[in-house]
Amino acid sequence: MNLLPKSSKDFGSVDYWEKFFQQRGKQAFEWYGTYLELCGVLHKYIKPREKVLVIGCGNSELSEQLYDVGYQDIVNIDISEVVIKQMKERNASRRPQMSFLKMDMTQMEFPDASFQVVLDKGTLDAVLTDEEERTLQLVDRMLAEVGRVLQVGGRYLCISLAQAHILKKAVGHFSREGWMVRVHQVADCQDLMLESEPRFSLPVFAFIMTKFRPVPGSGLQIFELCAQEQGKPVRLESAEQLAEAVRERQQYAWLCGQLRRKAGLGSVSLDLCSGDTGEPRYTLHVVDSPTVKPSRDNHFAIFIIPQGRETEWLFGMEEGRKQLAASAGFRRLITVALHRGQQYDGMDSIQAELSARVMELAPAGMPTQQQVPFLSVGGDIGVRTIQHQDCSPLSGNYVIEDVQGDDRRYFRRLIFLSNRNVVQSEARLLQEVSHRAQKKRKKDKKKQRPVDTCEDLPAAPGQSIDKSYLCCEHHKAMIAGLALLRNPEQLLETPLALLVVGLGGGSLPLFVHDHFPKSRVDAVEIDPCMLEVATQWFGFSQSDRMKVHIADGLDYITSLAGGEARTHYDVIMFDVDSKDPTLGMSCPPPAFVDQLFLQKVKSILADEGVFILNLVCRDLGLKDSVLAGLRAVFPLLYVRRIEGEVNEILFCQLHPEQKLATPALLEMAQALERTLRKPGGAWDDTYVLSDMLKMVKIV
Repeated sequence: MNLLPKSSKDFGSVDYWEKFFQQRGKQAFEWYGTYLELCGVLHKYIKPREKVLVIGCGNSELSEQLYDVGYQDIVNIDISEVVIKQMKERNASRRPQMSFLKMDMTQMEFPDASFQVVLDKGTLDAVLTDEEERTLQLVDRMLAEVGRVLQVGGRYLCISLAQAHILKKAVGHFSREGWMVRVHQVADCQDLMLESEPRFSLPVFAFIMTKFRPVPGSGLQIFELCAQEQGKPVRLESAEQLAEAVRERQQYAWLCGQLRRKAGLGSVSLDLCSGDTGEPRYTLHVVDSPTVKPSRDNHFAIFIIPQGRETEWLFGMEEGRKQLAASAGFRRLITVALHRGQQYDGMDSIQAELSARVMELAPAGMPTQQQVPFLSVGGDIGVRTIQHQDCSPLSGNYVIEDVQGDDRRYFRRLIFLSNRNVVQSEARLLQEVSHRAQKKRKKDKKKQRPVDTCEDLPAAPGQSIDKSYLCCEHHKAMIAGLALLRNPEQLLETPLALLVVGLGGGSLPLFVHDHFPKSRVDAVEIDPCMLEVATQWFGFSQSDRMKVHIADGLDYITSLAGGEARTHYDVIMFDVDSKDPTLGMSCPPPAFVDQLFLQKVKSILADEGVFILNLVCRDLGLKDSVLAGLRAVFPLLYVRRIEGEVNEILFCQLHPEQKLATPALLEMAQALERTLRKPGGAWDDTYVLSDMLKMVKIV
């Protein structure tokens, strides 16, 4: 039987409630949960000997069950004469000390300060159906009466869905009166009604408004939030912060409900924050694999991403996570990334901390009491050591961190916290440093020391870098582009002039400088802090063949193009990121591919030189526009897509007749490899430039 009204305004009507209880009869109607579901919060805020007033009692069994466990000084009121008569008949003999009165809660007949608790289960929600003036005036009278009949130190305990307009009204009213305002989350999941009742799509909260003695002119306002899983409340600075915190929990509960009902919602991610600081502690991605056939043991699993590896394609990109989920063989896989700056004591403690939370994200049909496996790479949570953190006026907050790769080698990374899942620069640490780090890690493990620390490990930051190794795949592709120059087998003896715009950690210009002994490199970097980072933490240094110019790359090239004695470069490389996250292109900034500016780039490029550009663009329309603009200036354009990344490396040349078929490209790349492997070349055997050019296509 559906007894809900046609309009929410009917909730404020006496006639509606009279008809409601006549039709419903003696069957109890439990808004927002039964006694068993609410008793935790009720016992926390109501003492057995306190005098309690229940407003809008209806025919709920809540008062009766409180009475039966020792709360016997209870007065119940309701506007419906029908329900009051039913409740009196039901309780006359079994609960003689409990009273039921027909009374309008906006005009109560009790003396001032008659009660220590006013309990409201859904009544405020039923009355405050909209924000029309008439409704707000009715609610003002109701709340004023609640305040009048409560003693100083007494509490208004209101069970509510905390919809935005209700929270705003209740919090605003009582905070202006100088009361302490606390919102306590009663339940994360919203299935708090009988199976026969309509279900709500929001979690249930309790407002606990504590009446303080008025202090004229104090202006003191106290706002607190107590989440279900926390023992102590969190103090918030404003009503707006409180409303935002409640809204986040409502959104989370809605998401849990959606995930329980159906799979394949698309890309779903959320942050779980520390209860003490409010800072993000875990980032969860929910990945469903509809092609996996269901069985008893493959419903659900949790995958802990080792620290420092969350930027890898398999863990950091949606397609990678889908591949991981499919290979794991579970219908639903949740990947969990651990945040830098947080301490983790190991896999067991993470599992204990996450177990209750992740179960709320389990798929429909999973058997109850089934164990959920926690997976990782080698059962390890990885290592992340924060070596340095600072703030650049241009680039914002950044960190230098050392992480352990999948081959147990250690890598140093520069991360801009404005885009914390993107590695800005990376370098491999020398093997001896990696061994020292592993020994220290084993020693710390014996001491049960948290894995994520801010201590310096290893020391001597500038001397620990393996300068012969390029970590970034797009840097390897850019180096492979040198094979497009004339006679690549002679490059070690050829004077090369290179311009690199975008320094970062300095790996790219440093590699060119060290491997091509006749080269002269000009590096341009807009942010002076990055030169300090590259020098102190990534082993970068200037020389008579390597100069860094602190300038805007746009201005620097414009100045060169307009000079009388124009400089010409054999190679120009753009590896510069955009500081504007709203653009569909994060590298380079749009001004660097403007037609007029590209003409200036062309004017300083040697006739048979190559212009190499790192392009990171998710907007397909914008990317097509960029490629068209480049073709208009540089008739010959090659594109190399970096597998597993968004990066594409563009190789631009001035003359179409320089065009090479793939076999010729590979032959030139192999010639460059042979040259670099000669004694003194210090070439790492893991580089295969011909592989980098296999996937090149001409646009």
